[in-house]
Amino acid sequence: MLYPLACVAAVIFVAVLARRWGWQSPVDLLLPLLIVMFVAWLCGFWQAMVVSFAAAVALSWLTPHPAIDPANWITLLAFILVALAVSRLAARATRLASEAESWRGQVQDILEFTRRTLQMNLYTEPGPQLAELVDEIFALEAVAIFDADLHTVYQAGYWGDDLQEMAQNVYYFETSDDDAITGLGRRVVRLGTAPVGSLVVRGGTSPLTNDAIASLIAITFDRYRALANESRIETERQTEQLRATVLDSLAHAYKTPLTAIRAASTGLGEMGHLSAGQADLVALIDEQTGLLTELTNRLLTTARLDAGEVSIHSTPAGVGALIDEVLASLKDCLASMKVSVVLNDENMVLNCDRRLMIMLLSQYIDNACKYSIYGTTITIRAVHTKNEVIFSVNSYGPVIPMADRERIFDRYYRSSTRSNRASGTGIGLSVAKRVAVIHDGYVWVTSDETEGTTFFAAIPDIERKGSSE
Repeated sequence: MLYPLACVAAVIFVAVLARRWGWQSPVDLLLPLLIVMFVAWLCGFWQAMVVSFAAAVALSWLTPHPAIDPANWITLLAFILVALAVSRLAARATRLASEAESWRGQVQDILEFTRRTLQMNLYTEPGPQLAELVDEIFALEAVAIFDADLHTVYQAGYWGDDLQEMAQNVYYFETSDDDAITGLGRRVVRLGTAPVGSLVVRGGTSPLTNDAIASLIAITFDRYRALANESRIETERQTEQLRATVLDSLAHAYKTPLTAIRAASTGLGEMGHLSAGQADLVALIDEQTGLLTELTNRLLTTARLDAGEVSIHSTPAGVGALIDEVLASLKDCLASMKVSVVLNDENMVLNCDRRLMIMLLSQYIDNACKYSIYGTTITIRAVHTKNEVIFSVNSYGPVIPMADRERIFDRYYRSSTRSNRASGTGIGLSVAKRVAVIHDGYVWVTSDETEGTTFFAAIPDIERKGSSE
C-alpha cells in the first residue's frame, strides 16, 4: 500500500513542478506515465488505476488545461490502458517465472530419482524401494506401485482407500489420468508398449512428472528382471557344469564294476552245467549289464558334449545306411511298430560324424517308439536341400503342449502332461540337440492331432576338419 501512496505523491509533485517551471508536453505527461507503469508492474492493475486517476486529476487542476478539456480524459484513458497492459505483462512474467522455478525443482527431483534408482540394490524386489523413493523425493501424500509380474502392490504414505483394487484397476483397465479435485495421478507403467504395472500418486506432482516417474519405474523393473535372468542363467550354467562333472565321474566309476559283472556272467555261461533256471538268470544279468553299459556310455558322451570335449570326425556317410544301422540297433523296440523310410535321393550322402549322427537319430526314433500309439506308423524322412540334410521322425501319440515344445530339448526336462511321460532319463533329446549344434545345425519339433508329432534336425552338408567345441 505504501508504493501507490508514494507514487500518488510523486505524481502531484511532478504536476506542481510542471506548472511552476512551465514544462511542455510530452514531458509533463511522460513522467506520470512512467510512474503509472512502475506501479502497474510492481503492484498490479488496481493500484496503477488509482495512481492513473490521481495523475489525471493532478494534471487537470495543476496545469493550465481546464478540467473539462477532452485531452484530460484521453490522458486518463491512456494511463488506464497502459496500466492494464503493463500489469498483465507483469502478471504473465511472474507466472512464467513461478512455473519455471517449479519446473526446475521438479526436474531436479526427477534427476535425483533417476540417480537413486541407478544406485538401487536390484538383488531384491525393487517395488518397496521405488515406493519409498518416490514418496521421499517428490514429497507426496501417498504413492502406490503395482508390479504385475509379482502381482503385488507396494505403498508409501497414508491411503484410506482400497489401494490394492485401485492400483490393479489402473493396470487392467489401462487408466492414465490426473484428477485435480482429488489430487490423484494414475499411470500405467509400460515397457515399450507392454504394460508391466501401474503407479498411483496423491500429491502435487504435474502430469509430465508422473509420466517421468512411471517411465523410470518401468526401466527399473526391466533392469531387475534382466539381472534376475542373468543370475538365473549363470546359476543354471554352473548347475549344468556340476551335473556334467557328476555324470562323468559316475559313468567312469560304473564302468569298472559293470565290466566285472559282465565278465562274471559270461564266465558262468561258458562254464556250463547250469540248470535252465540258472541259465535264465545269467542271461538276464548279461542283458541288464549290457543296458547299464549302454546307459553309462551315453552318460559319458553327454558329459563330454556339454564340456566341449567331443571332436568331430567328419566323413561322407550314406544317409540310407545311417538310418538302416539305427533301425537295426532298435529292432527290439520297433518290433511291434510300423516303420516307413522316405528318402528323396537313395544315394544321398552327408558329411558328418557318423557316430554322433547315429546317436541323434537313435534318440529321435527311440523317442517316437516310446510315445507312438500302437498300430500307427513311424515315418523317417531325409531331404537333401541346397546345403543341408533335414531329418524328420514323425509319429502319432500324445500331442506335445506348446509350453513343453519350448523346453523339450532341455536337459532333464520332462513334460508336465502325464500322457507325455514315459520311462527314460530325460537327457536323450538334449543330446540330440547338442549333436546338431556341434554340426552347426539346429533342431525343432511340431505337434498336433492331425499331423502327429515330428522331430526335425537340420544338418549342414559341409566338409569339416576334425575339431572340438
